[in-house]
Amino acid sequence: MATTQLKNGDDFRYLVVRPEKGGIRDVFRCWVWPDGDGGRRFFESSEEGVFDAKVSGSRWIIVVSVLIRKVIAILGKPLEWTGNVVEFTLNLLSMNANLLGLLCNIVRAGEVVVPRRGTETFISTVGLLDGRMDLLNEEKLLKGTTDFVSEERGLGLEMGNRYLVDLCVMASKLSYENEKVIQNIVLRYWKASYFIASQPSIYVSFQNFQKDNCTQVFILCNKPKDANLILISFRGTEPFDADDWSTDFDYSWYEIPEVGKIHIGFLEALGLGNRNDTNSFNGHLQAKTSISSIASDVSHGSTSPFGHTKSTISNLDQNIEHFDEVTPEVEQLTAYYTVKLQLRRLLMEHRNAKFVVTGHSLGGALAILFPTVLVLHKEMEIMGRLLGVYTFGQPRVGNKQLGQFMEPYLVNPIPRYFRVVYCNDIVPRLPYDNKAFLFKHFGVCLYYDSLFIEHKVDEEPNKNFLGIRYLIPEYLNALWELLRSLLMGYTHGPEYKEGWFCILAWKEEPIPLKIPTIVHLARQGQANSVPPRAIASSN
Repeated sequence: MATTQLKNGDDFRYLVVRPEKGGIRDVFRCWVWPDGDGGRRFFESSEEGVFDAKVSGSRWIIVVSVLIRKVIAILGKPLEWTGNVVEFTLNLLSMNANLLGLLCNIVRAGEVVVPRRGTETFISTVGLLDGRMDLLNEEKLLKGTTDFVSEERGLGLEMGNRYLVDLCVMASKLSYENEKVIQNIVLRYWKASYFIASQPSIYVSFQNFQKDNCTQVFILCNKPKDANLILISFRGTEPFDADDWSTDFDYSWYEIPEVGKIHIGFLEALGLGNRNDTNSFNGHLQAKTSISSIASDVSHGSTSPFGHTKSTISNLDQNIEHFDEVTPEVEQLTAYYTVKLQLRRLLMEHRNAKFVVTGHSLGGALAILFPTVLVLHKEMEIMGRLLGVYTFGQPRVGNKQLGQFMEPYLVNPIPRYFRVVYCNDIVPRLPYDNKAFLFKHFGVCLYYDSLFIEHKVDEEPNKNFLGIRYLIPEYLNALWELLRSLLMGYTHGPEYKEGWFCILAWKEEPIPLKIPTIVHLARQGQANSVPPRAIASSN
């Protein structure tokens, strides 16, 4: 077996899985001959012999991952087209009072309401799965952190903090919508102050290094003046976005000395590097005290790693106190830097404010990586204003060492990071936690079973979503959830009623080839389980 050696003297190590580098024949060779050259085609590493030393022992996971990502790549455009048709059709039905109303409007020529993308009435697929928009108590949002947290209790799920959890779960759901929908709901339903890019506000869609994908995030303040709560919500995995799904099944990592391994796909989504140029991660992840210091990595007047000159970055950083709107320079920055700039400005403007970061699925991964990079950049003044991080259905973002590195900032002595996992959701069990890849969760896990009973655990059950012994219980559970979705509106009130689209499109138990737990990617199960919307009490 080959020895593992660094190709160069760089202390930053990496492993990139590249499904596009080989064909089906190479996948087969990887499965049958683990020590052959077929599997090596799919890997690019800072170390020689990495496939022989670590990965070949878990080659079947690699084979499955590569095959899934190849299929996702092939289905990318058809999936996008399907999503466009589904979203348009669902909005058409919704705006015309469902099928019967649409037929009536067709008969009355000229009265059909045609949906238009980007308007405040065009709702995403995720939003149509769960139509709830109101917070349980808007007054709690306006009062802010004084009702959410105390120094003694921290961010535990005591009754006083459950309104904050409700705000986070609804904000993570809202992040899937377009700018006008978000603005309408925040102002009309939540009655909060709201900040967007070109107004005084923030709703930004960033083009990340995957080129075809983008990262979307919005920020709100609970009051226009003297706010004491700032919320940052990252958008998660979109149902019809092939790149998002491919990221969830990716096993590529980048290792930072004394910090740990971090998932490359999530770093790219924050705009902190490019797998086609692994040195770009080094430039972004080294400890820095300000955005302007990034320019010091670039010599002879060249541009910064994200395409701006040194003087542009320096001026933005120095003039942050007078940063009243998002300039064209800032609009072109990547997600991490733009959110960091805006957060710093808002914290300066609202001296008593603390901030919360949240997100669902992929958005949850970005939500926990954002404060992680703040720590790497030694932004301790900003971290001192962090109230907490709540993620829902979040995938694993790094290894055990990364968790140990962040525990002093987010877990001890007062927990400020909570992962909410609903039943058999597959995403929190990705990427796999095994001896080859060592992806591991950290923080407090709040696990909710299909009865919406809370369990405070270190790791969700069936952490790798594998094994024949789990298959029958998973299908039985999916069948139970189908039955529950039909009855819950009658047994617990109209708020818990699931719509026909959620039942027909996502409760797919009659088709055995589909994964029964895809239902858990819908926001409704997450929202129902989290206090104070929870139906059952915790264990």
